[in-house]
This record gives sequence, C-alpha cells and structure tokens, in this order.
Amino acid sequence: MTFADTPAGRRKVVVIGSGFGGLFATKALRRVDVDVTVIDRTTHHLFQPLLYQVATGILSEGEIAPATRIILRNQSNATVLLGDVTTIDLTEQTVISIHQGRTTVTEYDERIVSAGAQQSYFGNDHFSEHAPGMKTIDDALELRGRILGAFDRAELAADPVEQAKLLTFVVVGAGPTGVEMAGQIAELAHRTLLGAYRSFDTRDARIVLIDAAATVLPPFGDRLGAKAAATLEKLGVDVRLGTTVVDVDSEGLTVRDSDGNESRIDSVCKVWSAGVAASPLGAQLAQQTGAELDRSGRTAVQDDLTLPGHSKVFVVGDMMFRDRLPGVAQVAIQSGRYAAQPIKTESAATTENRPCHPRVPFEYRDMGSMATIARFKAVTKIGGFELSGPLAWALWLAVHVAYIVGFRSRISTLLSWTWTFLGSSRGQLTITDQQIAARNPIVQLDDLKRNASEPSTPVPHGS
Repeated sequence: MTFADTPAGRRKVVVIGSGFGGLFATKALRRVDVDVTVIDRTTHHLFQPLLYQVATGILSEGEIAPATRIILRNQSNATVLLGDVTTIDLTEQTVISIHQGRTTVTEYDERIVSAGAQQSYFGNDHFSEHAPGMKTIDDALELRGRILGAFDRAELAADPVEQAKLLTFVVVGAGPTGVEMAGQIAELAHRTLLGAYRSFDTRDARIVLIDAAATVLPPFGDRLGAKAAATLEKLGVDVRLGTTVVDVDSEGLTVRDSDGNESRIDSVCKVWSAGVAASPLGAQLAQQTGAELDRSGRTAVQDDLTLPGHSKVFVVGDMMFRDRLPGVAQVAIQSGRYAAQPIKTESAATTENRPCHPRVPFEYRDMGSMATIARFKAVTKIGGFELSGPLAWALWLAVHVAYIVGFRSRISTLLSWTWTFLGSSRGQLTITDQQIAARNPIVQLDDLKRNASEPSTPVPHGS
C-alpha cells in the first residue's frame, strides 16, 4: 500500500476522474494555493463524443485522447495518479485506488468526484460480450476491428446466408451516439469501402438502428428527430423504433416490437449505445450520506453540487443528479468549473483571514444539442432555434474541434476530417485480431485484480 503525500500546510484537493468535469476543475485550480491530485484508471483525457469516429476509421485514438500528464505538466500544483478508485471514505477523508496490485491511499481536504458513467445493458450485462458499448478507447478499437473484420470475413464466405449475416450491422440505441454510429457505418459501406471487395458490393450491407423510443434523438424534439430518421433512411439505414432487444448472442439478436411480436435479426456485428449508468462510486457516496440515487445511479446533489453534510465533497458531470440535467459534456465542463470556484474562494479567504461569502447555487447554461448523421448532414437545437443540413454540420464541426484539448490534436483532427469528408478515404482502417479478441483476457485480468486480497506493504509515495 502506498500513501500519497503532499507538502505540509497546503490544502489537499483530490479529483477523481480526468474526463471533462475532472480536467476542467483541475485546470480551474491552476493558480490556487492548493495541491491537486487527479486519480483515474486511464492515462488519458477522453473526448468521448468522438469515439464513434475512432470506431469507424476517421480519427486515431491519440487525436481524441491526449495524455493527462502532458496536458497538466505545466500546472505545478497538479499530480496525476493512475489507479482504479475502489473506496471513498468520507469519515477518514481518504480515497483508495488500485493499479496492478498496488494500493494507494490519498488523503484530501476537498474532493471533486467526476468518475463519469459506463454503458448500461439494463440488467443484461452478458449482452456486452456480443454487443460492445462505446465508452472507452478499448471499446472503439474493438468495434473498429469487428466492423471492418465483418467485411473481410464476408469476402471469404461462400454461403450467401452467412455473407448476409456478416454484412448486417445492428446499432442499438437511437440517441446521438447510435445515430452517428449508424450513419458512419453506412458511409463506410457506400463510400469508403466501395470497390475494395470482389465477391460482394459493400452497398448491399444492411444497417439496422433499433430503439424502444418512438422517435430518433428524443431530446431534440419530434421535428428534428423525424429529419434525422429520414436522413438515415436515405443513407440506407433501417430505422426500427418502438423495438426492444430481448436477447443477444454471437449470431444475432432477438427483438420485440410495440405489439409484443418477437423476431430475429441475424447479425455478427452489433453495437450497443442504448443506455448509461453512473460509476458505482455513486452508490458508496449515497450509502455514507443518505443522498438519493436516480435510476441511472447518479447521485442527487445540493444546490452547490455537494453531498448532504459534506460541504467539501463535490459531485459533478455524469455522476450528479440535479434538475434532470442531461449527461453531456457541457454539464460536466460547467459543473467542474463551478466546483473549483468555492475551493478557490474559500482558500483565498482562509489565507487572508477574512469571512467567506455564501456559495451561489450552480446554474447550468444550456449551450444546445448537436448530432451529426453523415457527411454534410447534422441536426442542431439551441434554445428554440433548430437547424439541420450542411450548416448544422459545419456548426457541429466548429464546436467539437474547439473542445478538443491541445493545438496539435485540433490541427490533426481538422486534417483527418478534411481528408475524410472531402475525399472518400479514411486514414485509420488498420485492425488487428488482438483488438477484437482482447475483451475476454482483459475481463479476466480485472477479475483477478478484484479478487486480490493481500495488499502490498505500505511504503512512502514515490518509492
């Protein structure tokens, strides 16, 4: 076990998670007289809204996931620790994290929890083996391997039935991620891969988009949802609404329509984007504070984003539940910045020995919603203003490139987009067997880590 130390006399702020909420909170504390420790299970800050472009060969993982240490290397009061946070003890004010068998205990004075969310299969976690989600770099690379691998296997198939099964791609969930994913698989088949195979025409690929909801993109409203559905159908996507997935296996899935009729879709490649669940850490916080959890496991927070009875513990981003705010990047960014402000203000008041003003409640500023469907096709909703088509697509590009971290990543992304959208090729179509098959060994490794019962001997941090 390792104890993470900070210089004596300085307030210690622990930030759990290096996503939008955690990163923007940390950067907001840059010039504050505190020591910030960022703990995350990955070494990178992930721009999750663009994961589908990694999965479909438009962008590389490095363009949307720069190293957290590099982002923060010039912030002298920030330290990055790699570890999977397993325990948050509000009484002892400690955070316990584990990385490759090493247990680290980090003390804190203030804490910002931004551990994000994971894919939800609504109690059917065994679906994940055959229908990966879209929450991590590993997920995106596996899906790229499965999608392109299905085309490659179809070239070898002599049986038309087997070939049709390999060329049927099913996306579950008609929210922004599902719509974007279905649209890009269609563009792969109709533009990028056209003429690359000899035994079949890639335009014969079948893309099916399934959702239990009555409309595509429900948060966007009926009008934009209908436009998105019509655009997808023009691209050749079979949109099935009011349809629930009953079972998933390696060869396909069973679905039930709104009338209760069940049917089978034979498909080797499935993508799951139907739901999210907050980090399990939320349940720990709720148990210790009495805070409520919503259906997705998000923790109900007070007006200042803190937990009941714990004014120094902030919960932000996808983990918090307040005013029915959506789990989008802007909520994470704004709540992360907000959580840093009282730490900054109260730290200055303590240093200057003066009273601190009461905290102003958090207010979210809705910046609108956007979803791209395909090249030159997108929908945008900002307040009461709705937009679709090429202009909405250009606006989507501008907003997303603005939030990519790092000048080099922005330029690289713009070049990749130019190459992809003005031409027909994509620069990230390399796949390996390891990308496709690594899920099971990784799951087994995680199980071994969780079952490790003997902690290592405590040593000073840095040993």
